[in-house]
Amino acid sequence: MNHSVWLVLAAALAALAPAARAQRPPPVFASVPRDSLALRPGDAVRITVWRKPEMSGEFAVAGDGSLTHPLYRALRVTGIPLVAAEGRLRTFLQQFETNPEFVMEPLFHVAVGGEVVRPNLYTLGPETSVSDAVALAGGPTDRGRRDRVRLLRDGRELVLDLTRPQAGVATTSIRSGDQILVDRKRAVFRETIGPIVMVAGATAAILNVILRGGR
Repeated sequence: MNHSVWLVLAAALAALAPAARAQRPPPVFASVPRDSLALRPGDAVRITVWRKPEMSGEFAVAGDGSLTHPLYRALRVTGIPLVAAEGRLRTFLQQFETNPEFVMEPLFHVAVGGEVVRPNLYTLGPETSVSDAVALAGGPTDRGRRDRVRLLRDGRELVLDLTRPQAGVATTSIRSGDQILVDRKRAVFRETIGPIVMVAGATAAILNVILRGGR
């Protein structure tokens, strides 16, 4: 086989390489203990203080890390583990009561989009799984793929199959800033098999021309 034939075959293999790379296994996100999670601006906090309704409610986390409440403006809750944020809240409340009884519930800002019924930004508790988040968004549309849900987190991407809860990936918990995208169903022949057949056919045609010319 002459040098020209090798060049054509190399070009055909290069065209098929993206499909091969797409089949590589995705990265796996390590589970993170709840107490080590942290709030970010745009998240929210639900605070319930016993016998203090004026200090209870759901408050957004401002850009400077404080809570959007007149009494909590001096309290910074971002960039530290949740357990530390709860400690800061306890110290703050001790200005008004020696042994305050309260509950602090973090609510993470998560985007759920793609082929879901109600794409939107949601504030969800850290115990919420990716599967739960998709369900809260109304579930996949008729064109949505439950077997291909992309989780974008900290610049990385993990593809989840929500049809296989036994694998454990469907129970992956959300984190602040997550983006969850349900992919759209596609025509396999038109988008995958068709292009490969076209490349193979073009390669065969070129090889035929080269071989004829070499005779």
